[in-house]
Amino acid sequence: MSAIEVQRTNVENNLRNLKLSGHVGFDSLPEQLVSKSIQNGFIFNILCIGETGLGKSTLMDSLFNTSFESTPSPHNLPTVKLKAHTYELQESNVRLKLTIVDTVGYGDQINKEESYKAVVDYIDAQFEAYLQEELKIKRSLSVYHDTRIHVCLYFICPTGHGLKSLDLVCMKKLDTKVNIIPIIAKADTISKTELQKFKSKIMQELTANGVEIYQFPVDDESVLEINKSMNAHAPFAVVGSTDFIRVGNKMQRTRQYPWGNVQVENEAHCDFVKLREMLIRTNMEDMREKTHCRHYELYRKKRLEQMGFTDVDSENKPVSFQQTFEAKRSTHLQELQQKEDEMRQMFVLRVKEKEAELKEQERELQERFDKHKRGHQDEKKKLEEARKKLEDDLMEFNRRKSQFSYHTMTLGKSKKK
Repeated sequence: MSAIEVQRTNVENNLRNLKLSGHVGFDSLPEQLVSKSIQNGFIFNILCIGETGLGKSTLMDSLFNTSFESTPSPHNLPTVKLKAHTYELQESNVRLKLTIVDTVGYGDQINKEESYKAVVDYIDAQFEAYLQEELKIKRSLSVYHDTRIHVCLYFICPTGHGLKSLDLVCMKKLDTKVNIIPIIAKADTISKTELQKFKSKIMQELTANGVEIYQFPVDDESVLEINKSMNAHAPFAVVGSTDFIRVGNKMQRTRQYPWGNVQVENEAHCDFVKLREMLIRTNMEDMREKTHCRHYELYRKKRLEQMGFTDVDSENKPVSFQQTFEAKRSTHLQELQQKEDEMRQMFVLRVKEKEAELKEQERELQERFDKHKRGHQDEKKKLEEARKKLEDDLMEFNRRKSQFSYHTMTLGKSKKK
């Protein structure tokens, strides 16, 4: 026995067990929780990832025994789009707000390098929306519609040749953000022998590439055996159908073929019943809890660290949220002051540069003005000289004209004599 176990035994022996003298009533706490939960209802969000035509919508209809709204998706979309539909379901007196998110156009593009990016961005956007609601001063989480993805059903094409590169890359990007359950869609298209080999190959490739899929919890003794066997049974090979035929005295979901019928709820035909039991009846609450306590906490931790918040300082001493906020605020104000000073200096420098530029332009304009002024004066001087010369020529012309007239008159008088 180790020292820790000895110490634990000593502590248990030293505990005082008080016996109640009468009924107190805290044994009704589980009933109160059940009543409150039933009154508030439950939320469950499913993300369906898979290529177009793998039967995602049909499987959802089969899982919840209803008919959801769905329209066939084209194969020529340039990018992957995510569409979310929320439904209000009720079974007995339990209400469930179910959100089904479909990846429209997934795997249809020629270049599939960033097909997973839209999915990752959507999951992060739901985490961010919940985080912003948490950080509000006046929160309303009790009535907030939680859209965080609780489980991702990844539909694998039944080729029998293992996973595609897109499948491995996408699941690797998502395994720290969401609970992934791999599913072999349309499992009735391959034989049982090929199906077992296909399952083994898928698990080998997931392990070799370090992809962590959702493991059904085995810490609860009530579901230990069944969850342990289901973990070894993954991935689930399923078949969905919206058609019913009578088998004995019961109507069952069945896919009809010329060679026979595949009964969806027959465990000898496919793993549909196993998936439904594990997903809805046994482990739905564990998926919700793991989403909140593991995946969301990881996202929240990274985001708060990006914002500059921390639990301890450089000396490993606890730091309160207020201290971190005040430190960030002081640093932010200093950065703003520094930017303001830099902008003021830049403004003064720009003003000086502009003044120097304007002075240079003024000097150039003055030089041009002086040049034009000198040219004008020279032109005016030339015109004055030309005018003076013209006046002199005119006076000389008038003088000569007078002399000519006088000479003519003199000649006339001489002829008369």
